[in-house]
This record gives sequence, C-alpha cells and structure tokens, in this order.
Amino acid sequence: MKRLHIHIGVEQLEEAIGFYSRLLGAEPVKRKSDYAKWMLEDPCVNLAVSTRTSTKGVDHLGIQVDEEEELHDIRKRLKAGNLQVSEEGETLCCYAKSDKSWVLDPAGVPWEAYRTMEDADIFSTHSAPMDTVCCEPAFLARPDSNTLPQNPNGCCI
Repeated sequence: MKRLHIHIGVEQLEEAIGFYSRLLGAEPVKRKSDYAKWMLEDPCVNLAVSTRTSTKGVDHLGIQVDEEEELHDIRKRLKAGNLQVSEEGETLCCYAKSDKSWVLDPAGVPWEAYRTMEDADIFSTHSAPMDTVCCEPAFLARPDSNTLPQNPNGCCI
C-alpha cells in the first residue's frame, strides 16, 4: 500500500497538534517534543508536523510505501522519466529508520519516496541541537535551486 506523506513545519507544536487532531478526528500516533505524526487510514495519509524544518508551512511531500518492491518501482519510474533523483538510502530521521530517495517537482517542491523499516527513539543520527534543521538533503536548503546534487550532504546522510 502507498500512503501520501505531508510534512509541515510549525512554530508552535502544541497548537498544531490540537488543530490537526481536531481536523483529522484523531490523535497523533507518535509524539515527541519537536514532532508529531498521524498515520490515517481514511484519508490514507502520513501527516507529520515538526519544529525542525527550514520553512514554516508545507516543508515537503512524499510517498511512503510498505514494501521494498514498491519503493524500487517508484525509483525505477522516476529514473525512466529522466528525473534527477537523489538517493539518500538508509537513514535515521524523523524518529524512524527509512530508505529514501528525493526529487524536486517542476515548481521546486521536494518529494521523498521512502519505506520506513522501524521506529527510532532519536530524531536523527546527526548530533544536532534541538533547534537545528535536520533530515533534509542539501538541495532543500537552497530553495532557488531546481537541481539536485549528486552527493547531497544533508545531516541525515
């Protein structure tokens, strides 16, 4: 199964949790001091909010898959479409161990395709202060760029 992923940067986490819990009719399934996530079946979405984004509002979009083969199929489609794909590979980010790839859409909106293997107790393997942006490939830090680096050096890589 594939699930739409939306990650929203917020300034006031508790306010955002209250808003989205009321809007979605559900409480977060994961809640940390800087992060919350809802995994909904109706609508089928993974919505995350955190204080660790470079922008407020929609930070990035994604497609989360359950199976490795589904991720392989997405990667194959992106490459067949001559899209520049940044392969992050296995990473520990957003309190989860995942396998990720990134692309930018024509408007410069970052999209990740990923499979989560397991939950984690820490935000990322990068030892960054709580107020540091993390889990973003380097191209996300340059909003005017529509090209992905061959070897992104975001903090979670």
